Amino acid sequence: MAKRSKRYLNAVKELADDPLSVAEAVAKVKSFTAVKFDQSVECVVQLGIDPRQADQLIRGAISLPHGIGKSKKVIAFCEDSDIEKAKEAGAIEAGTDDLIKKINDGWMDFDVAIAAPKVMGKAGRLGKVLGPQGKMPSPKNGTVTADIVSAIKDFAAGKVEFKNDPGGNVHAVVGKQSFEESKLVENIQSFVGLMKKMRPSSAKGAYMKNITISATMSPGVGIDVAEF
Repeated sequence: MAKRSKRYLNAVKELADDPLSVAEAVAKVKSFTAVKFDQSVECVVQLGIDPRQADQLIRGAISLPHGIGKSKKVIAFCEDSDIEKAKEAGAIEAGTDDLIKKINDGWMDFDVAIAAPKVMGKAGRLGKVLGPQGKMPSPKNGTVTADIVSAIKDFAAGKVEFKNDPGGNVHAVVGKQSFEESKLVENIQSFVGLMKKMRPSSAKGAYMKNITISATMSPGVGIDVAEF
């Protein structure tokens, strides 16, 4: 187990025993300011799903109301006729055969890959390369789409992808510690609200079990599930 810093341990002592409202939790996370960089704020929702069941998996993407304070490097698998407009939309690389070869040769300096349906037959060959990196285009999170221009713009601006882990938890960055409290609150409410809407019909019992937010180098702060 990693050794925690004195600053971290002192922050833990400040935590309340009971979960807080979203606004109170945000205020608490913003109070942890001892580090010298602008920490990302992450929200984790523990869901009452069975990750072993395909019909209960949670996966998708969301454009938060106030972004996440970070742009992403996006590439696009598309037909040659669409290369220029893909790059104008913000793609750092675009195309099919040449781009596939570049990736197979070891280039991975990008965050998100978008693909047009017409070229997925070729792009799909990169599954063993991009899959383990979490970068394989998929219709489930909006990265396989006929409207590649809109998708490129959204993901380049920081559209957040998410999927549940084996424990049924869904993680997502919801902003930076420097954000105004109201903006972090609205981003968290949007993300958790989407989780609530995505409840699988086959999920039994309590669905949203726990909600926690934390900054990169700070302890997690619990949010009252009843608020949602």
